[in-house]
Amino acid sequence: MSLVQELQIRSGNKCELCTAETNLAVYEVPPTSNANTDNSILVCKICLDQIEKTEQLDTGRWKILNETMWSEFAPVQVVAWRMLSRLRNEGWAADSLDILYLEEDTLEWAKKTGDHELDGNVEFHQDSNGTRLYEGDTVVLVKTLDVKGSTLSVKLGTVVKNIRLVHDNTEQIEGKVEGQTIVILTKYLRKG
Repeated sequence: MSLVQELQIRSGNKCELCTAETNLAVYEVPPTSNANTDNSILVCKICLDQIEKTEQLDTGRWKILNETMWSEFAPVQVVAWRMLSRLRNEGWAADSLDILYLEEDTLEWAKKTGDHELDGNVEFHQDSNGTRLYEGDTVVLVKTLDVKGSTLSVKLGTVVKNIRLVHDNTEQIEGKVEGQTIVILTKYLRKG
């Protein structure tokens, strides 16, 4: 029997965090080296995107953790604890954290990623209008820019195609202009 099938049976073919029944996938709870039922859960796409911080947390959606945090399975407990920790500024999440008991080794596992030390906010690359940018987007400069270390001056209205996001800085993207790869601040561009 495959891991997916085992998790479907264990969960009743529902997201183990929110009980949704569609768009389910296996999530290996980090840090893991070999996916199995002891370190994986079945989650829906919406939960997965918020766990992996590719979407903002929807605090109302996670109130279901008040019920699902009591799962008998350690990987579900770990993810519930991490999500409640990220939402700890919400009164209901702080209350749930106060009453959630985890075995010592399960709590140690939950703390290993350090995710619990962060808040629930996720920062994304956004253009000058606040529109979210994605890898491969086309953007237009809203200001003429002189490129540092070069004689290149990029004019207002220049189109930059197939951008790359600078992953450790949400205020920067990379793009090619006149055959040269440059870093551009997101406040100087808009999505094209």
